[in-house]
Amino acid sequence: MSPSTTGIETPWIRTHTCGELNGSFTGKEVVLAGWVARRRDHGGLIFIDLRDLYGITQLVFDPAISGSQKSKEAAESVRGEFVISIKGVVRRRPEDMVNPKISTGEIEISVSELHVLSSAKTPPFLIDDHTDAGEVLRLKHRYLDLRRPSLQKNLIVRHQTYQVVRRYLSEQKFLEIETPILFKSTPEGARDYLVPSRVNPGNFYALVQSPQIMKQLLMVAGFDRYFQIARCFRDEDLRADRQPEFSQIDIEMSFTNRELIYKIMEGLVESLFEEIKGMKISTPFPRMTYQQAMDEYGVDKPDTRFTLKIKDATKIFSGSGFQAFRNVVDAGGFVRGLRLDMKTQGEHQFSRKDLDDLTKVAQAHGAKGMAWIKVESPKEGPLASFNSPIAKFLSDAEREQLIKEWKLSPGDLVLIVADTSFDTMCAALGNLRNHLGRKLGLIDEGLYNFLWVTDFPLVQYDADCKRYVACHHPFTSPTPEDEKKLLAGEDLANLKAAAYDLVLNGYEVAGGSIRIFRQEVQSAMFRALGFSEEETLQKFGFFVEALQYGTPPHGGIAFGVDRMVMLMVGTDAIREVMAFPKTQKATCLMSECPSPVVPEQLAELHISVLKKQAPESSKQ
Repeated sequence: MSPSTTGIETPWIRTHTCGELNGSFTGKEVVLAGWVARRRDHGGLIFIDLRDLYGITQLVFDPAISGSQKSKEAAESVRGEFVISIKGVVRRRPEDMVNPKISTGEIEISVSELHVLSSAKTPPFLIDDHTDAGEVLRLKHRYLDLRRPSLQKNLIVRHQTYQVVRRYLSEQKFLEIETPILFKSTPEGARDYLVPSRVNPGNFYALVQSPQIMKQLLMVAGFDRYFQIARCFRDEDLRADRQPEFSQIDIEMSFTNRELIYKIMEGLVESLFEEIKGMKISTPFPRMTYQQAMDEYGVDKPDTRFTLKIKDATKIFSGSGFQAFRNVVDAGGFVRGLRLDMKTQGEHQFSRKDLDDLTKVAQAHGAKGMAWIKVESPKEGPLASFNSPIAKFLSDAEREQLIKEWKLSPGDLVLIVADTSFDTMCAALGNLRNHLGRKLGLIDEGLYNFLWVTDFPLVQYDADCKRYVACHHPFTSPTPEDEKKLLAGEDLANLKAAAYDLVLNGYEVAGGSIRIFRQEVQSAMFRALGFSEEETLQKFGFFVEALQYGTPPHGGIAFGVDRMVMLMVGTDAIREVMAFPKTQKATCLMSECPSPVVPEQLAELHISVLKKQAPESSKQ
């Protein structure tokens, strides 16, 4: 029998997949089809591992069995990634050849017939979870990369996530309603992707950053409870857990409050982890205000799997002889740091180079520097000895206060950052804390710690734009106690939002808020953001008008599907849970897009592309 392809139609339809056969099928004739994962020629016998989405089954081509010689001759010519179909009989493997690592490990198929359905070139990398191919090569040949079992399992988990979400929310009386992808470009948030209109020359749609306005309009329309697994688009700088196009579980409900939203969303998370991972998640989730998160963890999405917290020393150094600290305190800044109990860290005893590296971590996130102190047993006197470049500048009173308030003891390592900017100080210490958690093995990777972070600032001042901008979005309601201040336009910098984020292991996996539902409050919000009445009507006129026709109190949340699945499957890059992701430069290496289009297409859209001009220096 030749290994040539069989023609247009598959000669037999498979009776089973490559992941379902076991000893109970012994003696039965079966038909399998799939990819050749591995071929081993043992002289008289040929073994092939046949792979499909469901698993691997070992095939045996044994000329000693009647009718198998032709199939063995065909098997001699197949190579890795050929697509074949086979007919054969299930038989048990010898006891010493059973493979307990795979579900089909107790059986093999004695093949009587083989057809090559499709031949294959040698792949540019090994189709295996242990491949050493770089990401660029794998993304270039993504259709091959997706044959690897780990990626296939990730996408199966993504599918399962969608099914659980749809079932749970439907049981909670939410309706799945689709909203437009092409919509009006509105300010705030990330940069829009613009789409030119051919039939309306000179005008543009925007690919929606989220269905925010539309889901609120559905509440105005009386649909009460809505959800959608929505595609969203944002033209922003990328990183490992961000893509230009992504999916979110978009949820909105009327006649609600924060407590009801927390309860229903916690139920959704419970269902996801129980049905997909077989894990029981403890509810209700702990809660923490934004301010507490920043003060104790330096970030608004703290990883609570380890207990290291930021400590304050601003008052201790208010009159310090160490000028760098004193100058910061005198300017109204902050002196804060981290205390590491190095007695519990064993081999992790930081050298001077290690401490210099930690300083670079802090500086990479805006700090001007970092002071360190190694606490040692006292050589004389009651006070512990400070081994530090700044020790000679510290008074006994400062050392005594630091030891007492930070509960220092010999063996501790203290890392301190001082800065006039609260945000810079938090960024430096928050990222330093996370770095140390990974470096010192403080994180229990088996934990899934959920946390609600609440009471975010409503607006913040943008020095570049010289106006306030929304911290969440312009439709987020202030807390009830701050609504009067917003209406009066007072104390804007200190207004709190009725907003909340769901954090998992240091990642924001969902975010939402109670929305503004009264027209006068929405108008006050637009005024606080510096929008003129003309601008408001131009950008949001349709929405402002809708609020005048009877709007129920409402609120919602959106889960990042990619990030949630990423954490459930245990990877640290969302590209590993997306079928066809982009690179960090927002390009698709497989299809080589974005790419130029022909002039005729541009002409139809009434668009011309400006040629990039060379810098003046290169013209001289």
